[in-house]
Amino acid sequence: MRPEIVTFWHGPLDALRLTCLRSQVAAGHRVTVYSFEPIAQLPDGVGNAEAEAILPHAFSEKLRPPQPDGRWRDWTILQFSDFFRMRLMARGAGLWLDADVLLLKPIEIDPARPYFAWERPRQLGNSVLYLPSGDPIVAAFADLMEQDELTPDWLALRHRLTFLLRQLRGRSNRVSDIRVAIYGPAALTALARRAGELRYALPKKSFYAVHAEPKRFFEPQDFSALIGDPEIIGLHVSPKGRGNRPPVAGSLYGWAAERFGPSDTVIASEATQSI
Repeated sequence: MRPEIVTFWHGPLDALRLTCLRSQVAAGHRVTVYSFEPIAQLPDGVGNAEAEAILPHAFSEKLRPPQPDGRWRDWTILQFSDFFRMRLMARGAGLWLDADVLLLKPIEIDPARPYFAWERPRQLGNSVLYLPSGDPIVAAFADLMEQDELTPDWLALRHRLTFLLRQLRGRSNRVSDIRVAIYGPAALTALARRAGELRYALPKKSFYAVHAEPKRFFEPQDFSALIGDPEIIGLHVSPKGRGNRPPVAGSLYGWAAERFGPSDTVIASEATQSI
């Protein structure tokens, strides 16, 4: 089955993520971005749906209080999206892809089985995620979301000790403050292990070939092996602040921008980039 692709976004989309969304449409998928405010200038073929109907904005206050002007603080967006994708799984909404996943070919899933891949040698990534609505991982998150304190029963020992020390020192009573990814890849990995589902994980290079090496995406080099490898389905880019920089000629980003970008995309030379 070729699923609908779903994701969540908070704020304006940068050029890199718009390119990635176009790649997902070009692969033949219907794509929906959920948001609390309408997103302007979405690519053709990408729909915009109301996030409040999936997970209320007020849930973010369980993670941490907002700033005085109402804006979310530091890690709130990332952690909120960890819960949002699980709520989408519970609703059978489709396949979650982060907005910075460049898709090189269509994704086919078995709707009765989980779909994810290794991000690191012992950790799954949750940037690409499908779970059946009745999956034990989905149920575990549903139970967690009923709590006010959002304390998972799958926390690793080191995280339990870190949390205890923070409490004793009066620094925080929120598990969400331990680390940014506390509800993300580490949680998915622990729960997949508990449910006996690690066997479904795809190899790392399926989606995470450049994730930890952004130079392979943003800087000029020979990328033919990446786009020619039949086992690479897509690339989770993780731009880390580079999302609105012009793509550099000779880079994988430059290739992607020309292939999936609008007709007026400008590819910068290395000299222009260095100015």
